[in-house]
Amino acid sequence: MLKTTDRAVLRPPNGLEPLALAPHADAGLTVTHIVRKAVQILGPVTRVVVVGIGGLGHIAVQCLRALGPAEVIAVDPDPEALKLAIDCGAHHAITADMAGIEVAWITGGSGAEAVIDFVGEGDVPTASLAMVRAAGTYFVVGYGGELRVPTFNLVLPEISIVGNAVGSHDDLRELIALTAAGVVSLRTRTYGLDAIADAIADLENGRMHGRGVVVP
Repeated sequence: MLKTTDRAVLRPPNGLEPLALAPHADAGLTVTHIVRKAVQILGPVTRVVVVGIGGLGHIAVQCLRALGPAEVIAVDPDPEALKLAIDCGAHHAITADMAGIEVAWITGGSGAEAVIDFVGEGDVPTASLAMVRAAGTYFVVGYGGELRVPTFNLVLPEISIVGNAVGSHDDLRELIALTAAGVVSLRTRTYGLDAIADAIADLENGRMHGRGVVVP
């Protein structure tokens, strides 16, 4: 038995099993929190780049399509992940090595109004920031790496950098409503308790397209 508060519990909508919703309490919650920030600056004829189409990114593509009119550009090095992005509603799916060139072409050279980075490692933060247009925003969700940038490159074009961690009860409630309405759906792979090592191996080796769920 686990004791908690009513703010930490939501009743699953009719017709939706807990297994289909489980990742929303973590991955989905984080995504909804950042997307609700992003859509405030995204209107018609704007673009948003989603970097990393994994357990979080594939949810982000769907939430962005559901909550705003912006054109969604998905970026990932894995062709299977890019197929998933298109299936989730992305307008464009671009390999990571061509992202800078392709985003510049799509945006007429100006860059995107928002870039959401679900990776945050290696050279991805630097590459992601380079795709942000003047007066745009770089939303950082993934972590583990670092970002080094001359302050002049932020001040003159008035670029904002916004961090994000987890979310709120209201974020989760809105996400569950979107799921119940059929506009957001999880792509999951289930593993038994005796296959946790397999789940970790699939995650580390890029074989988990979507989110893994361990079930008893």
